[in-house]
Formats: sequence, C-alpha cells, structure tokens
Amino acid sequence: MEEKNYQPLKNIPFNDKLGYGAGNLGSGIIFQALNTYIVFYATAVLNIPGLLVGLAVGISIIWDGLTDPVMGYISDRTRLSSLGRRHIYLLLGAFFTALFNYYLWVISPELPLNIKFIWLLTGVILVKTFLTIFSTPYVAMGAELSCDYNERTSIQAIRTVFFILGIFLASALGLYLFFGPTPEYPLGQLNPESYRNLGLASSLIMLALGLLTFFITFKYIPRLYQIKEEESMRLTRGIGGALRGVVIDLVNALKNFDYRAVVLGYLFTNLTVALFAALGLHVFTFTFSMNNTEIAIIVGTQFILSILSQPPWVKISARLDKKPAALLGLGLSLLAGLLLLAAVFYRAQIRENYLLLLPYAILAGFGTGGLFTLPASMVADIIDVAELRNGVRLEGIYYGGLTFAYKTSQSIAILLLGIFLDLIGFDAARDFQPEETLMLMGLMLAVGGMFFIIMAFIFYRKYRLDQETISRIQRRIDRID
Repeated sequence: MEEKNYQPLKNIPFNDKLGYGAGNLGSGIIFQALNTYIVFYATAVLNIPGLLVGLAVGISIIWDGLTDPVMGYISDRTRLSSLGRRHIYLLLGAFFTALFNYYLWVISPELPLNIKFIWLLTGVILVKTFLTIFSTPYVAMGAELSCDYNERTSIQAIRTVFFILGIFLASALGLYLFFGPTPEYPLGQLNPESYRNLGLASSLIMLALGLLTFFITFKYIPRLYQIKEEESMRLTRGIGGALRGVVIDLVNALKNFDYRAVVLGYLFTNLTVALFAALGLHVFTFTFSMNNTEIAIIVGTQFILSILSQPPWVKISARLDKKPAALLGLGLSLLAGLLLLAAVFYRAQIRENYLLLLPYAILAGFGTGGLFTLPASMVADIIDVAELRNGVRLEGIYYGGLTFAYKTSQSIAILLLGIFLDLIGFDAARDFQPEETLMLMGLMLAVGGMFFIIMAFIFYRKYRLDQETISRIQRRIDRID
C-alpha cells in the first residue's frame, strides 16, 4: 500500500463551503437551460425539423453519459504540483463551457438548414463536454474537502442547494426574466434575442462562479490527495490504454458491493425525478387542467422544500446515520406518490382547487431533497473503504459513475415517455384529450414514480456502511505512514 501523501481535511469554514457549493449554481443553470429550452429553441425558433433535433439531442445524451467516467479517470490521474488533480479542470471547464454555451444560443434562424443543424449538434456536444470537464472533477473534489463523516453530508447539502437553485433560476425565473412579450414577438419564447440574452447571462454566471470556486478552494491543494507518479503515467499510454484504464477502474468500482447499492439506488431515485420532469407538465396541464401560474406554485413549492430541507437532512443523517436517513427520504417520497395517485382518481376535485396538491408537493420536495445529498456523501465514505483496500483514492471515477447513472436515468425517462404517450393515444393537436388518456398519464406518473422508489429502497437497504465502520477504516488509514 502506498504511503499517505496528503493531510485529510476535517472541518472547513462555512464560507469556504459556500464558495465551493456556488460552483454548482452556474453548472445547474446551464444544465437546466439545455433541458428546458433547447428542443423548443431548435424547433420553434430555428425551424430545424424535429427529427434532426431529436438526433442531435440523442447523440449528445449518449456522448455526455460516456464522458463522465472518462473525465473522472483523467482527473484522478492528473498530477500537477501547483494545481493538484482537479483545479486545472475547474478553470478549463468554466471558461469553455461559458464560451460555447453563449455561441449555442446565438444561431441565426436565417442560416441554411444544414449550417443550423451542424452548429446545433456541435454546440450542444461542446457545451456538455466542457460542462463534464468542470463538473466531474468539481464533484469529486467535494469528497476530498473533508474526511469527517457528517461534515461530508453538510458539504454535499450546500452543493445540492446551489444546484436546485440553479435549476429553479433557469426554468421558472428564466421564463420571467428573458421571455417577456415585445411588439414583434407577443409570445416571448419565439424571440431569438431572448435566447441570446439567456445564453449571455448563464455564461457569465458560469464563468464567475466557476472562478470563485477555483480561488476559494485553491488554498487546499497542498492538503489534497496526489496520485502516485506511476498511476499518473497511465494517462500517457495512448487513447486505447486510457480507455482500457477507464473500463478497468469503473469495473473495479462496481465490484464494491456498497457502491453498487448506492449507484443503483441513485439510478432509480433519479428515474422518479426524471419521470416527473418529463411527464409532470403533461399531467398538470391536461390531467389536472392547471394553468401556468398554478403549475408554477406547485412545482415551485417542491423546489423550495428541496432547498429548505437540506439543513434538516444534515441533522437527520447525523442523528440516524446516512442509510436510515436515505430510507426515510424514500418513505416520504413514496407517501407523496400515494397522495398523487389519490389526486389522479379525484382529479375533478383537483381541477376545482389545485391547492389540494400542496401536501403532495411538500412531501415530495422534502423527501427528494435528502436523496440529492445523501448518496454523494455515502460515496465519499465508500472511497475510504477503497483506499484502505487498494491504496489509492479515485474520487473521479466513483463520482463519474454516479453521474453516469443520473444521466442514464434522464435518457430512460425520455425514452419511456415517448413510447408511453404514443401507446395511450396522446395527441397534442387535439383540443381535448380522452378522459382515459388523461387518467393513464396521471397513473403513469404516480405508479411509475412509486415503482422506481420501491426499487431504490431495495438497493439502498443493501448498503452496509455506517459511522462506526468508517471511523474504524479511517483510523486504519491514518496508521499508514
């Protein structure tokens, strides 16, 4: 086993935790802006056929998922005396994500179709690539900022707050700030200038907060883990050797029983969230006959509760431990699913008073809030176990695999949605949808979400680590000198 070549951090100042977490606001805004606007922008503003837009988005999703473990592998094996393993990628990722994100949103509708399609495809791939170059090392560094069992949860909770806030700013507030009507474009969503302004604002935020995170955490580089020189040399063995290394590292990570439990549990919880993101607007609009303000209130309540729940989840985790806290979050989410299921059967009453959905929104927001934070904290503990066994810390590959599970869930949800809407006969061109179709949409959201939650519960129950175990492992690591 290698000598210990770093000084583990324990408790870092709250302001430094805020500075680290702020980096997730910029990436969250750009991530959500792509998810929320890119298809509408490409089809309704740029007039690119839906088939080509679907092809571009589909290619980018596949590429995006594959690059996370690769970037994790690269950052794990980077060895720079002044910038450590992660910080060079914070700089490169923040700058080039901001640059290419801006140019993605300034495509002229007047350009020839082939130019617009190539620009769109290239732009989306470049933005997602450099967002991965920033995000994967950034998330991995979060596990290095503290070796304290509960402090890790606190760091991840702050990071989660900024990410959810970024999603909220890009979707809800973004519509209000950038898509107001003008004399030429009474429907602001059709104004190309709106997307240019959105691209400029989101790029500036990404660059500013990426640099903030870089400089706030720069002072910790001397105390962070450095890879051995022979491990770092694996990066220079050519593309084939590096790709084999990615596969080997990822397979070795997945051989870890507890890591598999967290990754699969995380996959299924995010399938629930992704299903809501993909189908929720349909259900609220058609099944419950809600207008945009009513939908904003219900969805906004979920966002707000997810953010406000972070300090309680840190305390719950410290009191119960991480696994019981995760199971509690799943239980609350399952109860929210039951309330949504009841609402589907009593949709006539919901149509008369949409506020009857507030208990569902509160429970769902609070329950899923913990499920954003706890898995990332659990993976940090799993990496301690791997270090004791293998003598090396590979945060990048472990968090790259976790992010891959997240993005895979998004892809699966979108695929399931398209198939399901066709099967139940949903037709957006109709003025009225059949009542059977409306009910089936609601059932898909409620029952499908509960099924995924139950599957997540099965896998999280298999997780075996607790605070006592991790403390014992860390004491054994500390004896290595």
